[in-house]
This record gives sequence, structure tokens and C-alpha cells, in this order.
Amino acid sequence: MTKLVRSSSPSAKAAGLLNPPVHRASTITFDNVEAYTGRHSRIYDDVIYGLYGTETTFALEAAIAALEGGHRTVVTSSGTAAISLSLSAFLSAGDHLLVIDTVYRSTRRFCDDVLTAMGVEVSYFDPGVGSDIVAQFRPNTRAIFLETPGSLTFEMPDIAAITAVARAREIVTMIDNTWATPLYFRPIKHGVDVSIAAATKYLSGHSDVMLGAMTAANSDIFRKLKDAARYWGNCVGPDDCYLVHRGLRTLDVRLERHQRNALKLIGWFQQQPEVRHVLYPGIASDPGHAIWRRDFDGATGLFGVLLDDMTPQETSVFFNQFQLFQLGASWGGFESLIVPAWPAPERSCTPVEKGSLIRVHAGLEACDDLIADLSAAFDQLRSFRSGTGS
Repeated sequence: MTKLVRSSSPSAKAAGLLNPPVHRASTITFDNVEAYTGRHSRIYDDVIYGLYGTETTFALEAAIAALEGGHRTVVTSSGTAAISLSLSAFLSAGDHLLVIDTVYRSTRRFCDDVLTAMGVEVSYFDPGVGSDIVAQFRPNTRAIFLETPGSLTFEMPDIAAITAVARAREIVTMIDNTWATPLYFRPIKHGVDVSIAAATKYLSGHSDVMLGAMTAANSDIFRKLKDAARYWGNCVGPDDCYLVHRGLRTLDVRLERHQRNALKLIGWFQQQPEVRHVLYPGIASDPGHAIWRRDFDGATGLFGVLLDDMTPQETSVFFNQFQLFQLGASWGGFESLIVPAWPAPERSCTPVEKGSLIRVHAGLEACDDLIADLSAAFDQLRSFRSGTGS
């Protein structure tokens, strides 16, 4: 973490600056025609055109790669872009892709709507399959897409078991590691080829930037990722890179607070009669806790809570009561969020327990204030059910 806090850029260090300056550029000029005509030979390492990045871009990429323990990183315009570009880099017509069934909804839609239209065969697998995933390999299986923990329902796949059998057959593995961040889980250390993050969330931490990151385990994979980004014309503005780089400086202390608040909120939820389960691998009662404890260095602020069924009216009464918790997509920022979740329509081979699922992001506010906000919402729900509320 010390290296991350002190990460900078060559020009910043030369000038004695703590943070990399913002280099905005489209056109890059060259000293002579030889340098100009040979510029694309340096596309992976130098600033040759604004589309491919400036020194500000490269400084952020170097910082993320160091945090990931990877070879190099390519930043993208969003987390969804990082997912789509990673898949595009390794798949073509006639290939087969295996996708974990608990994957993020936008990933599933890209696979089902875009990749299949391109002639890629897509199938889904149970997150608990482990090394038995080998039974689902086909002669044309080229890639496996993972996510840990599972989106909305927080299942914990055995990443090392899956990557071991995949690597033996030269199948590329990629993972969405946004929840844990590379501070708490390092996919490349566990055999993954491409570690993906929506830097929009915890890496930024301030709910004001859209950015994704793809980190490669080796140089060949890095070049494929870089090529996919440039072929699709994907790039990130230097101001956004600057903001995410600044957010990285406080990632450690922010995640510690997110985790502490999450655990306090979870303890409160577990005492409520309407709560069936809390979905969070960082607690001992969670089915994925053993894998989390073995492989992870911490847990973050996002978790699920399964409640008894709520009617549409009860849902409105409950969610419209909040004063501190806000209704909003995304997560990973300083603010606490709470939203209803519906995983069932997005599953192919894993059942989802019936009930009303809510997704909670524990922000950085005082936890007692958040608990008071939750208490008021539950009191309002109980009053409505008993017929004494409005």
C-alpha cells in the first residue's frame, strides 16, 4: 500500500510534485519524420496519440498494476467497457465461452446479445462447481468469465481450482473483482489471466467518475487487451484518470471503514425478525465464508439481505422511508445505498431462494445514524402491516 500511496509519474517526480499532472492531448507531434512514421512500434509503451493514453493515463495504469500484482493495466471508459473489451480480446466466431451463472447483469447481456450475434457459443455454470468445471469444457472452449463474489447473491467460487484446470488446457480466465478490489483479493496470484475492476466504484470512491481497468497477468495478454481497446476506440479522459489515481491514495482507509460499517449493519439486520439471511462472505454463517477466509484479506461494504416477501405496497412503504440511505445504482462511493434486487430472472442453472432481496452498500457515515435510518424504515413497514401505519 505504501507504493500505491507514493505512486506518481516521471514528470511529477522530476518537478517535485506529489501527484501526476493532468496531460490532455489528442495530437502528438514528433521531432522528425522517422519518429513519426515509426510511432506505432511504440504504441504499447509511449505517448503517440491521445486515444492511446497520455502520461496521466499511464501513471494510473502503473498504480493499478502494482496493486494487482499484474504485468500491466489498460484503463477503459467504464467497468462495463472493461468487461466487454476483455471478452472481445479473446473470443471470435466459433469459440465457446463459459460464464459463471451469478454474473453481473450487464455482462450477461453482452454475452447473450452481442457475443452470440458474433457467433460465440455462451453457456453458464454453477458457481460451486470448482475443478469439476472441466466436464463442461468443449474442444472450442477458449475462455471462462468469473465474478467473485456473485452479483446480488454473493456466492464464492473456488477461483484457484477453476484456473488450475483452465490453464492446463490453455483456456483464458478473466474475473470481475470489483467487490473485493485488488487490496483484498489478487486474482492474478490465484491463476487468473485478466483481472477486471469497475474503478468507478471503490478505486475512485467518490461517486463522480466512470472508469474501468483490465490488468494482464503477462505481456501477451496485455497486448491483446491494449489492442482491443484501441481497435474499439475506447479511451479515458486524463481528468478522470487523475481523480481515480487520487482516490487510490485513500483506498485502504476507506475500505476499512466500509467493512467496519457493513459488519455493524449486518449484526443489526440479523436481529430483525423479517430477515431470513444476510449474504456476505465475510461472516461465519455465509456458505462461502471458508473460501473467503482462505483467499481474501478483507471484505467491503456491499452485501445482500433476504427478507420475507414484501408486496409492492410494502416495498414502497419500506424504501420510501429512508432519509440517509439513498436509492441509486452503482456502489463503492462514500454514501450508503439501499435498493431492491431481483436476481431470479438472470439465472440459468442456479436456483434463487424466494423472498424480497435488498442490496445494501454501507458508506462512510456514522453507523449509529445508519441504524437509526434502518430502524425507522422497518418500524414503518411493521406499522403498515399491522394496519396502524399510513
